[in-house]
Amino acid sequence: MITIGHLEVGEFPILLAPMEDVSDPPFRYVCKLFGADIMYTEFISSEGLIRDAVKSVKKLDFSEFERPIGIQIFGHDIDSMIRATEYAEKAQPDIIDINYGCPVKKVASKGAGSGIMNDIPKMVAMTAAVVKATRLPVTVKTRLGYDEDRKDIVEIAERLQDVGIKAITIHGRLRTTRSSVPADWTLIGQVKQNQRMIIPVFGNGDVVDGPSAKYFRDHFGVDGLMIARGSYGNPWIFREVKEYLASGTTPGLPDINERLRVSRIHLEKSVEWKGERQALMEMRKHWSDYFKGYPNFKPFRIRIMETDTYDELSAILDEIGQYYNGFPATELTELIH
Repeated sequence: MITIGHLEVGEFPILLAPMEDVSDPPFRYVCKLFGADIMYTEFISSEGLIRDAVKSVKKLDFSEFERPIGIQIFGHDIDSMIRATEYAEKAQPDIIDINYGCPVKKVASKGAGSGIMNDIPKMVAMTAAVVKATRLPVTVKTRLGYDEDRKDIVEIAERLQDVGIKAITIHGRLRTTRSSVPADWTLIGQVKQNQRMIIPVFGNGDVVDGPSAKYFRDHFGVDGLMIARGSYGNPWIFREVKEYLASGTTPGLPDINERLRVSRIHLEKSVEWKGERQALMEMRKHWSDYFKGYPNFKPFRIRIMETDTYDELSAILDEIGQYYNGFPATELTELIH
């Protein structure tokens, strides 16, 4: 049984990655339905949180159904991170997670996210301060290093463990690596093989289906896997990965009726949490992923983008169901791959 502090998280947990503008409570809900073992909030600015910025505070929301869940924070100022940790703890999550992985320029250029990997002593000092500021287990999500000349993750993982983190998730890319470049798991494996490491080591990057999950588990020995882009429009991936790891088989792709059923749950939870107008706007980025691979979907997508009422959108979804009813899953597999 893998544990994070005193928190038991399964024999080989599959985690949903914290993703800005994606892993909000409605999306986390549908991923939990299909077996996500641990989930994290979207990353939250420490500065925004301590200033009671509405957007930052809203990201603290989660339901009991989502547990175990971590609140992820980021920032460049140690004092602000301490105060944000204390603020986040009041929401009673199971974990406090520190984002040392975000490569976005406006974050990294300020020395936050993956930008702090340019200053390992500060990274260690910040982590130690956060650990001391909370009774909850602290975890870290980070990358292989700052750039090609500084692939320091083996040293970093040791030093963060030494100051008290209870698990580390490593994304197999550098701060400077584009997402189109395949993830490099070699150093993730080296961290796990390091005899000084006793905390769980989770791997992240290019886990997109059952076979890729099995490959990374078997070849690099990690304690669990984190899924990010592979979950877009595909909350079923958690069920698929678990079944494949257990039996070498997959449950097959969900048909149109199942895609409609789950995407409607996602939509309804979004309306409940955000209100109709905002939910319809923010759900627009998900529809193409939910129906990826279906031919002639563009006219439906255009209409979805133009509608601003729940009833009209619901009617369009009914039409989608009728149009693609009976579409063979085997053909969808070919279109996707």
